[in-house]
Amino acid sequence: MFIVMNCFTVTPGRERDFVEAFKGRTKAIDGVPGFLGLDVLKPVGAGRFISMGRWESKEAFEAWTRSDAFKQGHAKRHPGLFTGHPQLEVYEVFETTFKH
Repeated sequence: MFIVMNCFTVTPGRERDFVEAFKGRTKAIDGVPGFLGLDVLKPVGAGRFISMGRWESKEAFEAWTRSDAFKQGHAKRHPGLFTGHPQLEVYEVFETTFKH
């Protein structure tokens, strides 16, 4: 399994805007080959928001990033919502209790 995390630093006071902007995103990639699931995480207290996607493989994730669906899903901009660019982190899972 391959994990992809986008870490977002949201402009203070815009946390509710982030939640509203990202509601429904978990459904946007259902049915994509190799996609296992997506969690969008909100910090308890201060911190970064995270979207965490689970994929069968790195190749499945990379194929999605080259798709028209990916381009359409990332076309919408949110001016002033973030204090910087999201930071991408990727991981290979070597052990898990996650069931899909």
